[in-house]
Amino acid sequence: MSNTFSVFLGLDVGKDAHHAVGLAPDGKRLHDGPLPNSEPTLRALFDKLTAHGTLLVVVDQPATIGALPVAVARAAGHQVAYLPGLAMRRIADLYPGRAKTDARDAFVIADAARSLPHTLRPVDVGDEALAELEVLVGFDDDLAGEATRIRGLLTGIHPALEHAIGPRISHPAVLEILSRCGGPSGIAKAGRRKLTAIAKAHAPRIGEKLVEAIMTALGEQTVTVPGTAAADTVLPRLADSLKTVLQQRKQVAEQVEGILDAHPLAGVLTSMPGIGVRTAARILLEVGDASNFASSGHLAAYAGIAPVTRSSGTSIKGEHPARTGNRQLKRAFFLAAFAALADPVSRAYYDRKRAEGTKHNAALICLARRRCDVLYAMLRNGTHYRHPEPAPVPSAA
Repeated sequence: MSNTFSVFLGLDVGKDAHHAVGLAPDGKRLHDGPLPNSEPTLRALFDKLTAHGTLLVVVDQPATIGALPVAVARAAGHQVAYLPGLAMRRIADLYPGRAKTDARDAFVIADAARSLPHTLRPVDVGDEALAELEVLVGFDDDLAGEATRIRGLLTGIHPALEHAIGPRISHPAVLEILSRCGGPSGIAKAGRRKLTAIAKAHAPRIGEKLVEAIMTALGEQTVTVPGTAAADTVLPRLADSLKTVLQQRKQVAEQVEGILDAHPLAGVLTSMPGIGVRTAARILLEVGDASNFASSGHLAAYAGIAPVTRSSGTSIKGEHPARTGNRQLKRAFFLAAFAALADPVSRAYYDRKRAEGTKHNAALICLARRRCDVLYAMLRNGTHYRHPEPAPVPSAA
């Protein structure tokens, strides 16, 4: 970003109020004080500082609590930039003192914009798209939790039944059975014939297999756990609610896809096997263009898919699965790796790990770690995924 501004305004954004520090090109303070998070006060400060010349507004968060300052600044015709958190922390270490205050952070942001313009990122349409995505994806995550309520209730009163239908809890056949029959007692009273009729109407291929699994599960538990009768009343309502939730998630997915198309990296992400709309949106929200990570190893460690080396003298050595990291990003990488098993290259790597004795989940984590290297390069270079060319078949002698 070119350093052609007369005023550098650093905003340490907050929920109710921000702290603003305005600096001239020579470092002179033109403004330093709290700033209420409202459009009139933001416009008033921008107009005041514009009297000194061209204004650059820099925030530490371009979305959520920083969205209003960005929108007001852009509406007023001012250029807006964003100082990534990792860069800000490193720059802050160069300044004396260890105090963590809003005033100090705002000064660091403004001074970085003045003296280190290469550390800034422009707030462009991609970041605006991310702000929209964050709202929609957050809502989608909340909706996804509805299925967990049903599985949790079934686990408490009839674990075998939950094991039989839990993995398919969002399937129309399962939801219709729960909606019309209720919990374990109601399903048992309905009988095999009624269950088969319901299941085959919504799942012609797996209907009979599903009913067989349900009947087997019901036969495994002869005792009635307290709360089972109430579950017969609650489960139909939860099933009907989940039907509505699934429809809402479908609508949200369509909106996410529409917004995702506006981001320049959307096509890059979705070109990789296993990455769909929801996964791409989550990766963009958590990683962006990956510029905050020095290498793919740093990204993998942040996601919690890189093995952790533990050693202590000669008694403890080896690598172990990471127990930390960004859980949402780790889940996105894991699900993408699972979906990528339909891709021959990913399947071959997964099968090789399984043949070595690696368990299913661990093999998927290994695959996710390998794909992380490719994904990092794609994001940094803005290039689409390229399928590896098959090795040439040696000609017969």
